[in-house]
Amino acid sequence: MKNIYDIVKEPCLTEKSNALQEKQGTLTFRVASAANKIEIRKAVEQLFDVKVSSVRTVAMRGKKKRVGAKSVGRTSDWKKAYITLSQGKINYLDEL
Repeated sequence: MKNIYDIVKEPCLTEKSNALQEKQGTLTFRVASAANKIEIRKAVEQLFDVKVSSVRTVAMRGKKKRVGAKSVGRTSDWKKAYITLSQGKINYLDEL
């Protein structure tokens, strides 16, 4: 995992993540499944020019989805990172 754009994929824009950002200043990103906390910290600091104080990761399981009448498939598993900043601010909603 060398490329920072492969590590941090996209921000998670949900009601829960927006509430965490407003109350605690914690940002939520979808990250590569093979990335560890050190790689995620370095990638976010380089991408957004901020100082990260903590990184927490969660492995999210894929959901079951119906495919056709009888068969059931699953979406892919993915990894989520909760990032707390010590210096700086990220407002990725202005970029949209």
